[in-house]
Amino acid sequence: MTWDFAKPFTMPAVPQSGDIDGLQHTNNAVYVQWCERAGWAHSHALGLSLADYRRLDRAMAIRRGEYDYLLPTALGEELTLATWLFSSGGKLSLERRFQLIRNRDQATVLRGRWELVCIELGSGQPRRMPPEFCAVYLAAALPAPRSGREDGNATD
Repeated sequence: MTWDFAKPFTMPAVPQSGDIDGLQHTNNAVYVQWCERAGWAHSHALGLSLADYRRLDRAMAIRRGEYDYLLPTALGEELTLATWLFSSGGKLSLERRFQLIRNRDQATVLRGRWELVCIELGSGQPRRMPPEFCAVYLAAALPAPRSGREDGNATD
């Protein structure tokens, strides 16, 4: 698959009957749910879980999310969702990007982007990432992209 950036974390997705809207396409809200699942799965794969967030009284919260719905998908289509973390070098915020590809024709059907900020769970206030977050998330993060795509031709 041709990914927007190198070394994606990927997971499969297949629209089920409950995911389909009145236009017989996957409902846009389903893509948002898939992105949330991919973000958590990536975090778990890197070694940080919801239990760690609670223990550390810190979380990476979505400050802003945006999604570009490029093409429709239908019931049963095999898709692959990729995600990446990006850092601008600070210890307060990260960016997470998403790309959803339809497997049969390799078409990108969705791109998404979250601005994440580290917060203290107890107060909801922004706080620097604890050392555990820095060791995991910053180590996995790519440098902040200059534009929507790193080089336009990255692969897995």
